[in-house]
Amino acid sequence: MNNDSTGSIIVVDDDPEMRSMVKDHLIRCGHQVKDFASGLDAVQYISSGGLDALGTELMLTDLRMPDIDGLDLLQQVKRFPHPFPVIIMTAYASVDTAIDGLRKGAFDYITKPFKLTELTLTAERALHFHRLKMQNLTLTAEVKKTWGFHEMVGKSSAMQSIFDLIERVASANSNILVTGESGTGKEVVARAIHNRGSRSKAPFIAINCTAIPDELMESELFGHVKGSFTGAIADKKGLFEEANGGTLFLDEIGDMNVNLQAKLLRVLQERVIKPVGSNTTRPIDVRVIAATHKDLKKAIISGGFREDLYYRLSVIPMNVPPLRHRPEDIPLLAHHFLRKYSALNGGKVFSFTQAALQKLMTHSWPGNVRELENTIERMVVLTRGPTLDLVDVPEFHQASHDQLLGQALDETPTLEDLEKKYIQMVYQKTGGKKEKTAQILGINRRTLYRKQKEYGLATGPAEPEDL
Repeated sequence: MNNDSTGSIIVVDDDPEMRSMVKDHLIRCGHQVKDFASGLDAVQYISSGGLDALGTELMLTDLRMPDIDGLDLLQQVKRFPHPFPVIIMTAYASVDTAIDGLRKGAFDYITKPFKLTELTLTAERALHFHRLKMQNLTLTAEVKKTWGFHEMVGKSSAMQSIFDLIERVASANSNILVTGESGTGKEVVARAIHNRGSRSKAPFIAINCTAIPDELMESELFGHVKGSFTGAIADKKGLFEEANGGTLFLDEIGDMNVNLQAKLLRVLQERVIKPVGSNTTRPIDVRVIAATHKDLKKAIISGGFREDLYYRLSVIPMNVPPLRHRPEDIPLLAHHFLRKYSALNGGKVFSFTQAALQKLMTHSWPGNVRELENTIERMVVLTRGPTLDLVDVPEFHQASHDQLLGQALDETPTLEDLEKKYIQMVYQKTGGKKEKTAQILGINRRTLYRKQKEYGLATGPAEPEDL
């Protein structure tokens, strides 16, 4: 495995003096270099499948060569499963052809005669670009293999439990109630259940119960007949009918009007709907998945939610934990959103520095995954380089200590959860300074590291004094 300053490079040039000069300079810079007098020999070497050939990270090739020229060689490299960057060396008279090579996928070109410092800088940029790209591909494969589930990402035990539950309930027809704070991904969970089950070929219809006025909600759900109310100029199908055979997702069900809750309960019990203004019922075959960020059991006590509807909806309850309870998922989610928004914005950002990830992990994320996604999108759009660093992470406006403590007590956490949150908060307040954090907490650095590791808050290797 090469370190950051050395690379495995192929040099191709039919001019022995130029080839020797480039090779010797790159070796002096610490690189491993294999040189070839023809493009054909270079292709045969790379195609051999040997360990040395497979480790190639960069090619510098002359443009004009007798058997296979630089552009042909570029096309050969692009056919490999994981192509490495190609830099074209060309005489000034062939610059237009070299520029055409850029359009065809070359990393860059340098014009002969060139300064060796120019060669060094261009090669280092190409090696850095390739390594970031390969790191991203490796992480993507790792996430898909181990920690990915449809559009959800997570390696925490909480998310792994959710993935397992989705697999077990997807093919059933029972109603499901998904609970969790705003932004945790409740609709993503509902879509995953739908897509994994036998109803995946049928519609998935989503409606937010807070987005439709109470007086229109019944019509939206069950439909209406022409003339049933002012403005009903034609018959209209409701969402239950639109979702027939599939899944209806009722988001923020806790905000539904109590009178409408009674009608929804009847539909769930009898499996028929009656459009507004109609005297006839219509059978429906719909799986209902509801979601809410509210505590429905408290709403039942206060009279804001029907107890019988609650039990009809929550045949299978699922709770999506907030992001602050699973910080080990933050790096995976951050890379997931980085790939998404880098692709949407030109594909020029590839990775995070460790410092940037550390800062992301110490934020409490009150907006949960939605807030993290918006933050990563903003970082990708505004950064000027291929790597997101600490300066790219926005300043977060954290809640006060009293607010955080009040919120924690409202959630009635265990002492373990409270300790985890407090360690995370102090670590963030000190800017990641372990010595200062340990001093405030009244523990030594070794104990701090052990607790961070235990709670999934440690992101790097332990320092010697922590062991």
